[in-house]
Amino acid sequence: MNAILHLRIAGALLMALALSHAFFPRWFDWKTELQRLSLLNRQMLVVHSFFIALTVFLMGLLAFAGADLLQAPSALRNVVLIGMVAFWSCRLIAQLFVYDRRLWKGRPGHTAIHIGFTLLWSYLIAVFGGTLML
Repeated sequence: MNAILHLRIAGALLMALALSHAFFPRWFDWKTELQRLSLLNRQMLVVHSFFIALTVFLMGLLAFAGADLLQAPSALRNVVLIGMVAFWSCRLIAQLFVYDRRLWKGRPGHTAIHIGFTLLWSYLIAVFGGTLML
């Protein structure tokens, strides 16, 4: 498959991931869980989650709608792709070394999600890094 197709797939995956953040409060029972936090910490978590989702959505939009621009050689393209590789590389490191294994080990559904996200972050690194090498 060509690079533009992979950029568009990556973009669609990122936009879907960003939109899935709208369901986090229900999936993670934030109504109950966040009551334990101070008002400041609760609001910071909600605001930061929104801006993470917005950033991920915009990265996805750039990859999807701007795939041809990300493939065309330029200094700006290189900086953007290096930033995307760095971002998703840090996210992969967090997936592997920050989340406690007790959250997923021995729990088939959680293990599948952990493996799925490990593969997704790896795919994004490969797509953005591979495009950078063109």
